[in-house]
Amino acid sequence: MERDERLLHASSFGAAATAYAEHRPDYAQAAARWALEPAPGSRVLDLGAGTGKLTATLVSVGADVTAVEPDPAMLTELRRALPDVPALPGSAEAIPLPDASVDAVLAGNAMHWFDMAVAGPEIARVVAPGGILAGLWNVMDDRVDWVAGLARVSGSAAIGPRDTPTSWRAETADAHLPKTDAAARFGSPEQAEFPHGQRRTADSLIATLATRAGMLVMPEQEREATLGRIRAFLASRPETADGEFTLPMLTCVLRVRRL
Repeated sequence: MERDERLLHASSFGAAATAYAEHRPDYAQAAARWALEPAPGSRVLDLGAGTGKLTATLVSVGADVTAVEPDPAMLTELRRALPDVPALPGSAEAIPLPDASVDAVLAGNAMHWFDMAVAGPEIARVVAPGGILAGLWNVMDDRVDWVAGLARVSGSAAIGPRDTPTSWRAETADAHLPKTDAAARFGSPEQAEFPHGQRRTADSLIATLATRAGMLVMPEQEREATLGRIRAFLASRPETADGEFTLPMLTCVLRVRRL
C-alpha cells in the first residue's frame, strides 16, 4: 500500500467512531497476557488505541494503561467508555510521553498503519530497557467453512489478508520494521495465536465489516453493493441466518523486544 493510500485508510475511522465502538470486537485476554509476559513491568501504552477495545482488555489483565490515539472522535469514545484510563491525543510518530516511561507498547489492529521509520525510534524512546512492542490483530477463522465463504463474498476491502489466519503471519511478520534503510529498533519477532470469538447477529456482523478501512473509503454505490452481497450470503447460511451466533476468531500477536 502506497503512503498516501495508507494515510487515507488510517484516517478513515473517525467518521465511524460510534459504530466502531459498538461493533468492533475486544481482544482475547490470553493474547494480551502473552504479549506482556516478558515486559519488565506493568506500565503499558496502548498506541493507536481507537475507541479502547484493547485498552479495556489490558485493564482487565491488570496492566497500568495509558492510551494514545490521534483521532478526536475515537478518543472521545475511548474516554467515555474508560473514564479512569489516561487517554492522550498523539500518534505512533509523536508519542506524548517521557523517555523510558512504559514497559510495553501494544497496538490493537493498528501497527500496520504506523510509519515505522519514524515510529520505531519514537516507540523505542518511550519503552524502558528490555521493554516490549506487540501488535495484536483480531482475525476471522477462515478454517471454518462458512467464514471462508464469507471472506470470498466480502472481498479484500472487508476481509483482507491480515484478517484471516491463512496469511496474517506473513502479512505482519515485518510490521515492526521500517520500510526504509533506517536501523531497526526491535529484535526478532515472535508470533502466536489465541482462540477468540464474538457474539454477532447477521446485522451486527454486517455493521462490523462496514467499519473496515477499505469499506469506509469505498465509493457509496460499491459499498452498498458489497454489503448487499454479504447480507445475502449470511441469510443463505444456516449458521448465520437466524438469531445470534459466535463468529469464530483468533487474536494473533506479533511480539518483539527493544534492542
